[in-house]
Amino acid sequence: MSALLPIRRREVVAHARRWIGTPYHHQASRPDVGVDCIGLVRGVWRALYGVEPEVLPGYGRDWSEATGRETLLEAARRHLVEIAPAAARPGDVLVFRYRPRAVAKHAGIVGEPVEVASATSGQPDGRLTLIHAVEGSPVSEVALIGWWRRRIAAAFSYPGIID
Repeated sequence: MSALLPIRRREVVAHARRWIGTPYHHQASRPDVGVDCIGLVRGVWRALYGVEPEVLPGYGRDWSEATGRETLLEAARRHLVEIAPAAARPGDVLVFRYRPRAVAKHAGIVGEPVEVASATSGQPDGRLTLIHAVEGSPVSEVALIGWWRRRIAAAFSYPGIID
C-alpha cells in the first residue's frame, strides 16, 4: 500500500463523489462504467493507495445469507480501521444490515454535511450524507437519515486519515 500521506477526509469524499452517476453493476468497480457498493469502497481505496485492497472472489446477490458469515465485516476489519458508529465522520465507511440479525450486506461512504432546511424549523440542519451504490440506481448521495442510521452495523476509517 503506497498512500499519499496525509489523507484528508475531504479528499476521501471528493474521490467518492467522482463516482456519482456511475450505473449500478453487481461486482463492478469501474468509474462511469459500473459499480456496486463494495466496488465504490474499493474504488476509493485504489484512488487513495494506488492498489486494490485484495482480490475478491465472485459473490452472488445473496452472499453470506446461507452461512450467516459476516464476510463484508471481516473484509472491512482486514483493511480499514474500526471506529464507533457514533464517531463516523465524512470520509468514513459505514456498513449496514438491511434487517436486524441479518448479515451486513451494504456499504457506503459518509459525505460532508449539507445544509438542508429542517422540515420543522426551516433552518439548515447540516446533516451528513451517504454516498453509495444500490441496485437499480446509479451512485448517489443521500441524506444519512434515521432509516439508514438504524441499520448501521459498523463504521470504519480508511487508514492514514488525519483530519
